[in-house]
Amino acid sequence: MGLIEKIDDLGKPAWIALMVLSFILFWPVGLALLIYLKGSGRMFCSKRYGHWNMPDGRSCREEFRGWKRRSGWGRSSSSGNVAFDEYREETINRLDQEQREFRDFLDKLRAAKDRAEFDQFMAERRNRPATSEPPPAPSAA
Repeated sequence: MGLIEKIDDLGKPAWIALMVLSFILFWPVGLALLIYLKGSGRMFCSKRYGHWNMPDGRSCREEFRGWKRRSGWGRSSSSGNVAFDEYREETINRLDQEQREFRDFLDKLRAAKDRAEFDQFMAERRNRPATSEPPPAPSAA
């Protein structure tokens, strides 16, 4: 049994500990280990490396989906009440539309402010008296 199989048997925390330790001791080795773990699928869920399962037998993808639902990250698919789900979707779509409209309004407001500042600068520049003598160049002493 090789070293990689032994670490695989210990699980993902062993890989993370090894990576952190290798970063502390010599960062290029830690970086190489991180690239290896990402490429082999050992660090993240991957189709290529399918035996990463949670202790209760769920896959890491199922664990991630459960975490999304528990943390409120992303939208859940259904509450069980069709009328409420339709209302929720309509409200979310309306809020998304209002957010886009507000962003557009702010963009136009910023553009108008920039235009006004630029016009003011140009007016001040045109009204400035012309100087006959150029400013002195800084000397390199």
